[in-house]
Amino acid sequence: MDAIAVPGARDVRATLDGDEDADAVVVACPPHPQYGGSRTDQRLRAVSDALVDRGFACLRFDYGPWDDGRGERRDAVNALAWADERFAAVGLFGYSFGAGIALRAAGDADLSPAAVSVLAPPADAVDALDGVPCPAQIIYGERDDTVDSTTVAQRARELGMQVRELPADHHFVGQTDRVATVVADFFDDLF
Repeated sequence: MDAIAVPGARDVRATLDGDEDADAVVVACPPHPQYGGSRTDQRLRAVSDALVDRGFACLRFDYGPWDDGRGERRDAVNALAWADERFAAVGLFGYSFGAGIALRAAGDADLSPAAVSVLAPPADAVDALDGVPCPAQIIYGERDDTVDSTTVAQRARELGMQVRELPADHHFVGQTDRVATVVADFFDDLF
């Protein structure tokens, strides 16, 4: 499929997987772009494949030019707005840096997503949890030595959000199919 230009002040490109006539879509935020994170990330692709197999669409996007997280959050909000104009229900997913972006975007957006799922959220995203206005799922690896998701997981539990710990490192080596199933199950239960 051709790249979709997400409307906004920044150059943001996306790929829509699945049926454009699906009832629901999940917008997927990639990991840190300065470390090679993009919409082609294997965890995003695995989640997208699992969602498409269940009849959802998935919009995977690349951030515009690096802007210390501010512009990247705006990119996610703009992707949510694009999706909201086309689908009856919109979810949000993010991995690593993208997890923090997803949590902040969920609270920032004029239109909140129906649900948000994040994988390996960084500790500095803990403050965003209180602003998440929808059901949320936090997934993290018990052997993750790249980011510490434990404070996010602890706060999420206090807020009654779903928390899943997997026997994995930050990259979820050998666990991408399991991650994809856990995420797809979460959205499947809600949509």
